[in-house]
Amino acid sequence: MSEQVLDTRPAPPHLDPQKFSDPKITAKGEKRAEVALERLDTLWINTGTLCNIECINCYIESSPSNDRLVYFSLADALALMDEIELRGLGTREIGFTGGEPFMNRDMLAMADAALKRGFEVLILTNAMQPMLRPKVREGLLALREKYPTMLTLRISLDHYTQALHELERGPKSWDKALEGVDWLAENGFQLAVAGRTCWNETEEDARKGYARLIAERGWTINADDPMQLVLFPEMDATLDVPEITTDCWGILGVKPEHMMCATSRMAVKRKGALAPSILPCTLLVYDDEFDMGPNLTAAASANEGMFEEGKVKLNHPHCARFCVLGGGSCTGS
Repeated sequence: MSEQVLDTRPAPPHLDPQKFSDPKITAKGEKRAEVALERLDTLWINTGTLCNIECINCYIESSPSNDRLVYFSLADALALMDEIELRGLGTREIGFTGGEPFMNRDMLAMADAALKRGFEVLILTNAMQPMLRPKVREGLLALREKYPTMLTLRISLDHYTQALHELERGPKSWDKALEGVDWLAENGFQLAVAGRTCWNETEEDARKGYARLIAERGWTINADDPMQLVLFPEMDATLDVPEITTDCWGILGVKPEHMMCATSRMAVKRKGALAPSILPCTLLVYDDEFDMGPNLTAAASANEGMFEEGKVKLNHPHCARFCVLGGGSCTGS
């Protein structure tokens, strides 16, 4: 039986509507911070927003009914991989996120295509029913056999306790997720875990808690390694957060080249669209102002609105809350 826990997290104040309204200037009239693309190290592909569960605070509102981002196709993925090779972008990694990626029937084929071309592949999954279907497990085993060091699966475990994980993901989600991670570990897959930092505990305590769970289950994951245990800040674009100015880099001791949009881009397929859209970030999937065009070549030349001289204006609450102040990165690096 899962223990019932009340969510006692305090509600922060709502966002000032004057903030994040001008790409160049903050509400206080200061110059807004921006980030240039240093290199395309990771291309993210959103496989679709449909998911087998509905979390309380999903970053992009995935659910069993949300199809605002439709399934990305193998053909769409191959076109982007062709473009990376044609332009000599030197991309190291293709990351797949959702929704739940294993609900997309092309997921295994897209991963196989990326691995064949020498890309490292990272798949973000909840490790539940879609991943545990026999055909998916067979396909994963075949990929692991051919590319044992190039494929990593990162499993979402919001906390190292059942009660808090299920507070976010719903009843009966804990045991099924552990079953999936156990299967992956037993079959020698490279694994990582993604948790949240919204539980009023220090990062040190969180990593110790996950380390205990990992040891109990016998998983080959190092809880002290930020690539193997990624702890994400909580996200809500309606809650107040400071805007980031050009002066903030020095004040905070943070470098723009360390931001996620300095080394990655995101490809999505919106419902009803004829072509994919390239975005600067995995978190801004519904904001049309951050659309950089239908392919990587168009994205590189985006030069209006949120973009200027190849730089992304940090004109969204997630830019501040997740990346600059929260230190978050979907790549975990």
